[in-house]
Amino acid sequence: MADASAKPRSTTRGAELRSLIGEEIMTGRISPGMALEEIEIAQKFGVSRTPVREAIRELAASGLVEIRPHRSAIVAKPSPERLRGMFGVLAELEALCAGLSALHMTDEERTQLQALHADLGALAENGDPKHYHRMNEQFHELIYVGSHNDYLAELTFATRTRLSPFSGTQFRARGRLKRSHAEHDRVVAAIMQRNQDAAVAEMRSHITTVEVTYERYVETV
Repeated sequence: MADASAKPRSTTRGAELRSLIGEEIMTGRISPGMALEEIEIAQKFGVSRTPVREAIRELAASGLVEIRPHRSAIVAKPSPERLRGMFGVLAELEALCAGLSALHMTDEERTQLQALHADLGALAENGDPKHYHRMNEQFHELIYVGSHNDYLAELTFATRTRLSPFSGTQFRARGRLKRSHAEHDRVVAAIMQRNQDAAVAEMRSHITTVEVTYERYVETV
């Protein structure tokens, strides 16, 4: 992320595939140890092998996939301890972004955040976890951008990308979309009120809840 004043990144085909493949892994349709054949995946989703390679690289960065030299990548899963560590770091980075956004967001950025929050509310009402997850990523990126700290935004975006296949799974839990939106509502309110301490606390609480919801959900599938 070269400029903290830039708009959030658009979703690439590779990122979309990462989400789709990650969902299949997390729901058990692709099992740990199973090889990810680029040609088969490309045919399944009607794409070339280039975005498939991009998706596999990003999944490897998240720890969900293990890339092996001169062989197909295989499905792997980080240990619970590593995942807890990753979520803990994300909670602190996101909280810092939210606090700085409360102080530094421009009026235009605040308006954009409110509009996206309203769109997420409609998706929560409709019960659309796939689209909610995609727009949720944009919501959080707006807050990274609003911090107006390039380096912090880069670190937080990279950490969220690594956790995306796991954090996205929580939206399949019953009633999670509306609860997520309510948590966002408290974050947005704090940012709009320029209340740094409240923004930090609400965002940290939100990411902690994401982790707990994910852990409870995977225990049931």
